[in-house]
Amino acid sequence: MEISINWIIIGITAVVSYLALQDGKLMARLIFWPPAISKGREYHRLLSYGLIHADFTHFLFNMITLYFFGRLIEQVYNAIAGPAGYALFYAGGLLASILPTYLRHRNDASYRSLGASGAVSAVLFAFILFDPWSMLLIFFIPMPAIVYAVAYTAYSIYMDRRGGDNVNHSAHLWGAAYGVLVTIIIEPRVLGIFLDRLVNPSFLN
Repeated sequence: MEISINWIIIGITAVVSYLALQDGKLMARLIFWPPAISKGREYHRLLSYGLIHADFTHFLFNMITLYFFGRLIEQVYNAIAGPAGYALFYAGGLLASILPTYLRHRNDASYRSLGASGAVSAVLFAFILFDPWSMLLIFFIPMPAIVYAVAYTAYSIYMDRRGGDNVNHSAHLWGAAYGVLVTIIIEPRVLGIFLDRLVNPSFLN
């Protein structure tokens, strides 16, 4: 029986998130905190922040999304790059989504960020390349994936500029961009697949 990397990621994230919510010291060691990286050289925080979450709802939303859309992307990346392909793609999503935040806040001792949302956005937007008209349930409202992608991007740009809600919307945007660009670079044919399916909605066939 083949082991699912997607399930392993979800399982590890569940365990670490739970332990960190029970142990403030563990949370402090794993959270993205710029001075610890720029001055303390604790580079593990560029990845470990994605293993912890602010609360159970934050964790559940990210992991449900990863469960539904990670399965296809795991198959794609493992077929291209071998058994470690999906794991590397996911880790790259964590890194790519947080680096712009680090550059912006590297001298800000009051800034912190946590959660897997950037990498999950990478997985979700990579999925949309393969099936843009797949129906998603967003707060129990059915919505085509491509419509959600446009609305999600517009909302994230607006909230990133507005600020004030303690959510790292920049990570969502950069994670989404990473998911799209890396998938097209690694498998250029996906762009043709996306454009063909975009102009030929599945619900019209």
